[in-house]
Order: sequence, then C-alpha cells, then structure tokens
Amino acid sequence: MRASTYSALLAWAPFVLADDIALTSPKRGLCYVEGEDPKDDRTWDNSEADLTWYYNYAASPINGIDDKLQYVPMLWDASSAGKTPGSFYKAVKSLKDSGREIKYVLGFNEPDGCKDGGSCIDADTAAEAWINEVEPLKDLDIKLGAPAVTGSPRGLAWLQDFYTACDGGCSTDFMPVHWYGNFEGMASWIGQINETYPNMTMWVTEFGYPNQDLETTETFFNQSISYLDRLE
Repeated sequence: MRASTYSALLAWAPFVLADDIALTSPKRGLCYVEGEDPKDDRTWDNSEADLTWYYNYAASPINGIDDKLQYVPMLWDASSAGKTPGSFYKAVKSLKDSGREIKYVLGFNEPDGCKDGGSCIDADTAAEAWINEVEPLKDLDIKLGAPAVTGSPRGLAWLQDFYTACDGGCSTDFMPVHWYGNFEGMASWIGQINETYPNMTMWVTEFGYPNQDLETTETFFNQSISYLDRLE
C-alpha cells in the first residue's frame, strides 16, 4: 500500500500530540506520493519540520521536495531484471556520481501483494533482480533495505522464499516494516519481525490505522510515535 511513514501525515494539522512525543527525530521520514496538495511540499521541506528523509516509490527524486530531506531510492518491482545491472543500479549510481548523498536504498514494495499498491513479484524473479540491480550498490557504500512485505504471515513466508532463492547472493542491512491495524497489532508485529530477524535494524516505512474516526486515529498516532521514539 502507499501511505505516509507518519500515520496520516497528510492530515497532521488536526492531530493533538501527546506530551512525550519529541518534535524532532532523525528517525522520521516521509513517504511522498506525487499529486497531493502542492502546498504540503513547503511543510515537509521547511527548516522547522521534524522530517529528515523521504522516499517516493521510485529511483529518482522529486524536484522541490528534497532541499532539506535526504532521498532514499526504491526498486519498486522487478521489471528491469536482466543479466547485468539494469536501470535501477544505473539511476542510483548516477545520483551518487552527480554528488547527491545516497546512503540507503529500499527494496521491492509489498512483493507478496497483488493489489492495493503491491508489486506482485515471485521470489525467484525478485532474487534475480536483486542480485543484478541492488546487490552491486553495496560497492558504492550504500546500505540495502530488504523487500518491504505486507504485515502478514504471507509476507514472512515470501521473505523466507526470497532469501532461499537468493542462495546467499542477497545481503540486506535493514528490514522495512509495513503495518495497517491497531497499535497493539503493530507492536506485536514489530516484535515478531525482531524475533525472526534479530540482528537487523527495522524501518517502519508504512503504517496506519485505516478508516477510523479522529479520536481513534489520534490515539493510535500518539501511541505509535511514542513507542517508536522509545525503541533503540
């Protein structure tokens, strides 16, 4: 799915922040989807914003949004898989060669999902694309985010199949996490990911509690941000 890394970030104004939520944090980023209100760009990118990085489901940045925010490219699907490093590798390398600071990249977006924004890739195809297009980026001192599967047992099964198909050829430095549901479910899911991949840093790159009233959404937002801020 496509949603903000802040829960309901595009609706920030109505939210009442809990007292223990820090207004600035190097953890906080933006999942940017083009086509929203252009005035929002000035909010995300101004000097007083608490965001430090963003991604946009693509390999190329958005003009005008990244004066302050560090850009994180994503290989959304595996359509450019081939025998040699393809378009994603070349796009990221070109960004670095031009002087842009690229420290991280993100892997496939919900490859186990075939609707609601999922990239719908089988594990074998994903492994081939990763080895050709993503793995070589380690030689450019870029850290690699694993495929961001759905918050479900199906997602964990897909990841296991992916690493099996890679046969040792795919190295990942951090694990993107997606969750759509209540706070208790999110905390439990983060714990399950940590147990499954205990030595890997997590990035919660999509989360939210969809289709709730304002009060429930505010509570979820405050609980989630306070919880994530406390985690190492």
